[in-house]
Amino acid sequence: MRHTALLVQISDLLSPISYPYLPRRRAALRPDLRSPNFDTRGAKHRPKRPRAVWTKLATPFTFWVLPMPPVAAPSPTPRTVTKTQFVDSTDLLADPVALRARAKEDGYLFFKQRIPKEEIFAMRAEMLAIVEKYGWRQPGQDALGGLVDYAAINRLTEEEMHRTDVGVTADAYHDVQKLERFHRLPHHPRLVEIYRKLFGREVLVHPRHIARMITPHTCMVPTPPHQDFPYIQGCADTWTCWFPVGDCPKALGGLMVLRGSHKEGYLPVQPARGAGGFAVPLCPTETDWMEGEYEAGDVLTFPCHTVHKAARCQFKDQIRLSMDVRYQPVDEVVDNSSLNPHCTLKWDEIYADWQSDELKYYWRKLPLKMSAWDDGYLKPAQRIC
Repeated sequence: MRHTALLVQISDLLSPISYPYLPRRRAALRPDLRSPNFDTRGAKHRPKRPRAVWTKLATPFTFWVLPMPPVAAPSPTPRTVTKTQFVDSTDLLADPVALRARAKEDGYLFFKQRIPKEEIFAMRAEMLAIVEKYGWRQPGQDALGGLVDYAAINRLTEEEMHRTDVGVTADAYHDVQKLERFHRLPHHPRLVEIYRKLFGREVLVHPRHIARMITPHTCMVPTPPHQDFPYIQGCADTWTCWFPVGDCPKALGGLMVLRGSHKEGYLPVQPARGAGGFAVPLCPTETDWMEGEYEAGDVLTFPCHTVHKAARCQFKDQIRLSMDVRYQPVDEVVDNSSLNPHCTLKWDEIYADWQSDELKYYWRKLPLKMSAWDDGYLKPAQRIC
C-alpha cells in the first residue's frame, strides 16, 4: 500500500507572490474581504483577476497537504504454471566454477545415477522389511516390491500414524532410524564429492537423516511448498540432498523445485497440512517448477532457501521411499538440532546394534561452531508479492 503526502515550503527567498489575498505572515489562508478585487456576490464566484502584488514573506511558510487515501499496488500478472525436466549437472563436476554458477542461477542441481543402484536397492530392501514386519506390505512380492495393503495401513488411526511427515507409525520409523545402512549411505564418496566441489571446502554431513515412507493412508497429504531453512537454520549455505530409495516416476509423487526461488532469501510462512506444518505462500509469477522421472540412484540437491514441494502420489497401493540428507561447509555455523536424531530416540539407542563404530558421534571430533535457534522463522506472517 502507498500513501502520498506533499510538503510545501515557501521561504523568504521566494518572491513575488501574485495573489493579493495571500497572507504576508503565518496567517490563515483566506481572502481579504477588504480588497477591491474581491467579488462579494457569492462564494461560488471567483475573485476578479488580481493585480500583481509583489511582496516578501518575513518568515518561511510551511503547510501540509493531507495524505491521499491508500492505493493498492497492482497485482502481479499471473503466469501459466510450467513444469520442466531437471537438467543433469553430472558433466559440471569436472568444472567446479561452472557447477557453482549453475547452482547460483537455478537453485538446484540434479545428477543422474549418482549413487550406485546396488546401494539404493540394499537400502530399499531393509526399509521394506520393516514395512512388512508391521503387516502393511502385500504378500507375494520380492524384496524390492513396494505394493502396500491399503486396508491394513488404513486400519491405523491418524494418532497411531504419529508423524504424517514420514508416513508410518513411530515404532516403524524408529526401526528405520536404527538401521546402520541408513546412516552410512549419506557418507558415500560419490555424494560427498558433490559438496566438496560445490563448497570448495571440507564438508559436514549432518547426522540427522530423514526417511520418507509415504503410504496411502488417508491422513497423508503431499508436502506443501516450503523452504528448509526455517527447520534447520544454522548456515545459509546448507544444502538438502533428496533421493528416492528405488525408482520414482512422477505419478509416485517425487520432489519438485521452484527454479530460482533461492534468490528471494527467507520467505514468510503460513500454517499448512503436510510435512513441516507450514508452507510458503506463492506469488502469481512463481510458476517455473522443475521435476523429473527419478530412477534409483538419481540425486536432487538444492540450497536451504529453494522452495520445493512433493507431487501427489497417484496410487493407492504403493509406497514411496526416499531420504533427506543435509550437507554444509564444515567451518560454517550449525544449529544443534541438526546434530540430533530425527525422532525421540537417543544416539545410544540408535547405535545399539551397529557392527561398526566408525560413524558413531563422528561430528564430535570436528571443531564445529554452533548457532542459536530463532523461533521467529516459523511464526506465521503475510507475504507481499
